[in-house]
Amino acid sequence: MTGKIDISFSKSHRVTEGVAILLKTVEAELPAGVADADPAGIYGRAAKVAKFTGKSMSVLDIVAPHGSEADRMVVVGLGKAAALTAHDWLKAGGKAAAALKGADKATVYLDVLGLEISPKAAADFALGMLLRAYKFDTYKSKKKNDANGDDEGNTNDKDVKVTIVTADASAAKKAFSDAEAVAEGVVLARNLVNEPANVLGPEEFADTAKKLEALGVDIEILGEKEMKKLGMGALLGVAQGSVRPPRLVVMQWKGGKSKDKPIAFVGKGVVFDTGGISIKPAAGMEEMKGDMGGAAAVTGLMHTLAARKAKANVVGIIGLVENMPDGNAQRPGDIVTSMSGQTIEVINTDAEGRLVLADALWYCNDRFKPEFMVNLATLTGAVLVALGNLHAGLFSNDDALSEKLLAAGLVTNERLWRLPMGKDYDKMIDSKFADMKNSSGRHAGSITAAQFLKRFVKDTPWAHLDIAGTAMASPSDEINQSWGSGFGVRLLDELVRTNYEA
Repeated sequence: MTGKIDISFSKSHRVTEGVAILLKTVEAELPAGVADADPAGIYGRAAKVAKFTGKSMSVLDIVAPHGSEADRMVVVGLGKAAALTAHDWLKAGGKAAAALKGADKATVYLDVLGLEISPKAAADFALGMLLRAYKFDTYKSKKKNDANGDDEGNTNDKDVKVTIVTADASAAKKAFSDAEAVAEGVVLARNLVNEPANVLGPEEFADTAKKLEALGVDIEILGEKEMKKLGMGALLGVAQGSVRPPRLVVMQWKGGKSKDKPIAFVGKGVVFDTGGISIKPAAGMEEMKGDMGGAAAVTGLMHTLAARKAKANVVGIIGLVENMPDGNAQRPGDIVTSMSGQTIEVINTDAEGRLVLADALWYCNDRFKPEFMVNLATLTGAVLVALGNLHAGLFSNDDALSEKLLAAGLVTNERLWRLPMGKDYDKMIDSKFADMKNSSGRHAGSITAAQFLKRFVKDTPWAHLDIAGTAMASPSDEINQSWGSGFGVRLLDELVRTNYEA
């Protein structure tokens, strides 16, 4: 893993070495901290030569600035002050982290001239630094430590001490404690998605989730025997072709009042998906180690909520299986009985995630009777055709829940787009031989998958997030250079924080 960024806050700090990072809006004549970092006044000339105005996310990098004790002076543009959002502060932090390059110390002057910086903005900036610093290099025997950056565009392999200078340092530090919890949850989700499938099977994933007990999360792990007793024929049918046994992990964070109903999040955790007997093409199959992005997000979310002591009762459930084409694997045409008692004709064994979620959702609803359920799954390639990898698909039986999710997505920039559902689509998964079939073919593939899941939630408010395009191989940006993005952790933390905490 990359070196750690150790962040502290101070009302004042004198630069003696390392990198000085300054911020500038287009309206401000000079960046914050310029008097300390640039006693010789070289900024003005450098900005003029480089035509640097403070445009959003632009960077002016001055090496060995004359008269300064800093080795480098980096100015990050914020754009127009009035247009700044929470996500802009996150991005600015990411830009700052990318500018650290070979340094082991950095001073960030956060208080832009003419702009009042809230503790939340300071925390968002610091969170952006932590998220950008992440890279997954566990299996590289030779680590890169290039002063010009590395192949993932991050910092380096050394620890870096960062001092963020802001007027209300104590309030910023307090706000940052929650932001750190978010960063830890995102990093956990990214690590899980990035791990190779030969290392991370259902049992190993469950063991990782169990470590959340150290934060006060109650953990139960159901094995094959327990799931058979519960009648989870849909989930177990997917797992039967693999020598690696399935697991269902139940995570409970009890931070609310004992009388309050819990809210619930359910994640698809197919640790590797060959497609089963309906085997996928070989090209690109290695990416199917990320088919557990939903379970990773739920696990990361539970870490975040517990680490920041969220005042809510939250249940997280993940169904963990491997889908392999063994001699014992289920076949197209097989009929399985789900925990709900509903029967499913397996048309395509590569439409396996919905089978896992069917039993996980029913179990969650039946046992916990939550206020609502949100499931996350890298469910369909069709959602990539519809939305690309810039939005996740949102499907729901509840308008109020949908609006809250959409709003949280706009705040965090983990954006959602609501797609339609309806009875006419529901007819497409009717089966001649069972209560339903697990695939209706190419047309409206994401929608019919959602219609399938809806049959296992009764009348409980529910939303399905299809994150196939956003959990892995999504575009690199200011706060993520990793293949696994950790999509969903920040989104759902925002949902809980804004709407469901006392």
